[in-house]
Amino acid sequence: MGILHRVLSPAKINLFLKVLRKRDDGYHDIVSVMQPISLYDEILMEMENGSGIIVSCDNANVPCDRTNLAYRAAAEFFRTTGINRKLSITIKKNIPVAAGLGGGSSNAAAVLRALNEITSQNISTGSLIEIGAGIGSDVPLFIVGKSCIARGRGESLEPIELPKFWYILINPGFPVSTQWAYQNLNLTKSNEDINIAILKVSLEDPVGIQQWQRLLANDLEEVTIGKYPEIKEIKDALSAVGATGALMSGSGPTVFGIFPDKDKAEEAFGLLKGAFKQKRYTVFLAQGL
Repeated sequence: MGILHRVLSPAKINLFLKVLRKRDDGYHDIVSVMQPISLYDEILMEMENGSGIIVSCDNANVPCDRTNLAYRAAAEFFRTTGINRKLSITIKKNIPVAAGLGGGSSNAAAVLRALNEITSQNISTGSLIEIGAGIGSDVPLFIVGKSCIARGRGESLEPIELPKFWYILINPGFPVSTQWAYQNLNLTKSNEDINIAILKVSLEDPVGIQQWQRLLANDLEEVTIGKYPEIKEIKDALSAVGATGALMSGSGPTVFGIFPDKDKAEEAFGLLKGAFKQKRYTVFLAQGL
């Protein structure tokens, strides 16, 4: 029996996402406000003598080969440090797959952070972010582990203190490709100036929930709604039960509604679970971290 290590791997939501331009490397420059939330995958890692990385997952839609982001994170950590061990990674998925919630990136970050602790390498957060950025654009956020304003392709992060509001998330049960969403985006609409200072002050105000409603924006939402009108249906349903604001996260298709009050969030959660019972939709209740 080797070293056993269990970690929780949170989802994230994008409260604000503007796509500025396509870069020469094929990625896009963005400005985004991202907040981790209390919806978690569970990861069990076992390291022992030997070599090789084995990934298993309870969701058949998650690849368990070298394309898995947790696998890639472990492989890159071992390559960077020169460590050679046998590592088994077991992922219990609670975060929907290809849902705009960063589940795969979060898994990768959790593996990097855990391996750094297990092996006592004491690699700095900055160096872990560099490793993570090579795996996926959202990985650095989860290494930092708190709400951030993200720039560049997501790797340039400014931590920000956000209120711990409650969120109801609704996932309609189909995946959306991030690559497809960006390829179909009309960038001519996205070049308006963004005042980061005003954005930051407004978001950090715990009583400024009405400000949040005005600031919510996602350039990818129009693209995804164009193909999947269910997203508009979900936004309307969240507004109908009292969400202060509703927005698609990332490239979708998951939509979240904001609730400053826990009791109202729980009441709305019950109503929405009942309303979507006959569909394949999954409804979650989570809090900002």
